Amino acid sequence: MTGTLFSLTFAVAAPFWALMILLPRWSWTARIIGSPLIVLPVVVIYALLVLPAFGDVLPAVAAPTVDGVGALLGTPTGAAAGWAHMIAFDLFVGRWAWLDSRERQVPALVMAPVLVLTILLGPLGLAGYLAVRPRWRRPAAASDSQHLC
Repeated sequence: MTGTLFSLTFAVAAPFWALMILLPRWSWTARIIGSPLIVLPVVVIYALLVLPAFGDVLPAVAAPTVDGVGALLGTPTGAAAGWAHMIAFDLFVGRWAWLDSRERQVPALVMAPVLVLTILLGPLGLAGYLAVRPRWRRPAAASDSQHLC
């Protein structure tokens, strides 16, 4: 079952990445990506992997050491859970960057490589977006509404 969940992890996230990268201006993309629940399928996979192994996982994350985390990730369940963890957070960060880029009117051709980098190397994709983001200012109406919340 672990191998199946590992394979399923990216498969359930890929359609959302495809929408953001390949169909960024389609009206349904904004509706779908607008919901933070798009990460829920990956979160469920993560829970299916972590909860049964909670007794092994908790000590490794509550008092982390290189050897302890390495031992946890060195198991099939640990590797699959680590993968689901990365995919869930990368998708959430990619979603945030995509939504923010829409408000700022960042061109889709700029965002596509940033989102691909986020899929492959999450933190570097985030850094890439944070590097290009200042070039496009949020429109005044959007900025004003942000301060009212």
